[in-house]
Amino acid sequence: MSTPIAVLVGAPGSGKSTVGPALARRLGVEFTDTDTEVEARAGKPIGDIFLEDGEEAFRALERKVVEWALTSHTGVLALGGGSVLDAQTRDDLATHHVVYLQVEFSDAAKRVGMDQARPLLAGNPRTKLRKLLEERLPVYESVARHTVSTSGYHPEEVVDSIVEALPADGQR
Repeated sequence: MSTPIAVLVGAPGSGKSTVGPALARRLGVEFTDTDTEVEARAGKPIGDIFLEDGEEAFRALERKVVEWALTSHTGVLALGGGSVLDAQTRDDLATHHVVYLQVEFSDAAKRVGMDQARPLLAGNPRTKLRKLLEERLPVYESVARHTVSTSGYHPEEVVDSIVEALPADGQR
């Protein structure tokens, strides 16, 4: 069974879609983002899945994609921010090298932008983002083998920290 070298988790705006490709380039491997794969399989953006099919349908598809990626992808894998809320996903992550990209609220708010189509932030995005960060923090911490702050750091500095923490013997 193939498994990812590193699995990145974190809230929206934590840097998964920036750090992930940079880490993959550094390691000479492919990068996969489960959100991108969900959209490809659904044939529409995540926002549309939420609106047209509902969050439950999105989470079911997300679970299938995460399960597939954790057993078949051999590079760097970034999980959608809410995928760790699924108990089976948390169990599956126990055998992987999971890196939690921690971000301060102010940085996450700047990176996400308050005008982007993020279904879980609809309405009052700043308040919802703060609540989301607080609620998911213990879950991210519980699945991570390594935590790296992305606030105030250049993506290459974050990549340096992740590379230093990767197992040298190939053990995940």
